[in-house]
Amino acid sequence: MTGPEPLLEVRGLRRHFPVRNAFGRVTGAIKALDDVTFKVRPGETFGIVGESGCGKTTLGKTLAGIHVPDAGGIAFEGQDITHLRGAARGAVTQRLQYIHQDPGNALDPRWKIGRSLDEPLAVHTTLTRTEREARVREILSAVGLPPGHLDLYPHEISGGQQRRVGLARILTLQPRLVILDEPTSGLDVSVQAMVLKLLRDLQVRFELTYVFISHDLSVVRIMCDRVGVMYLGRFVEIAPTEELFAAPRHPYTCSLLSAIPEIGGRRVTETFSLEGEPPNAALLPSGCRFQQRCPLAAAICAEREPELDLVTDRHRAACHFAAGKESRL
Repeated sequence: MTGPEPLLEVRGLRRHFPVRNAFGRVTGAIKALDDVTFKVRPGETFGIVGESGCGKTTLGKTLAGIHVPDAGGIAFEGQDITHLRGAARGAVTQRLQYIHQDPGNALDPRWKIGRSLDEPLAVHTTLTRTEREARVREILSAVGLPPGHLDLYPHEISGGQQRRVGLARILTLQPRLVILDEPTSGLDVSVQAMVLKLLRDLQVRFELTYVFISHDLSVVRIMCDRVGVMYLGRFVEIAPTEELFAAPRHPYTCSLLSAIPEIGGRRVTETFSLEGEPPNAALLPSGCRFQQRCPLAAAICAEREPELDLVTDRHRAACHFAAGKESRL
């Protein structure tokens, strides 16, 4: 894949959480992230999808420095930020921001909106009070909220408005990369549409790059340039959005796509309905971790874990049958 140098490059990232028994002894580990590798280029929207518990949010929080990786590397703007802490990490945080699933919980209920928006500038910049007030008003206008909201408390505004405030709070620091964790979950369809349009407008206006985490494939198709499909801590498929939706190469992706409602038509992947629950992340099966739910599973799937290999020049899939399985799908 040719083009500009990656803004974000992740290599072999691992994040395991210890499992302890009643006596506090470590008896195993939940492999929330297990050898995750991908790149995001400037101006791109890279989507991450998968079932609950697949590692999407853990990945977002690890990229943002909220979780500390156990292995692997994270490079941002050409700088290795994997083990940065303290002031060095704070400098990166200004340019790499994470928006929580519930922005209301990220706002102090005792603070008015104006103070919540001013606080990042007071901590991370040397702007004067007058300059901070001017930037806060500029950003608040950019996200479509009137100045009067500066004197309101979080509980006095709607969920959609809270998401706008969450966006405004991180945009005050003029980031380059924003990690959006389920940015439209829990919203009415009409409000969801407004938030998505706002995200697109802000991306153009402020030259932002997005990592877009979502379980909603319909939203991902609208918003993202490329999509990575996660299953039990690993990417099983990465491809340009339209190519992924038109010609999925991994059975898990086919199963996810078959669950999308479609009016007046039938999906070619409709026979790949997803059955059963994912295995325990602390007791993963040998070989391919999707084999127990896969309709294509064969002996090799239990013996060897497939690599995330190229199947076209921009399409990767981790399946032993990905390269020539069109006839089997």
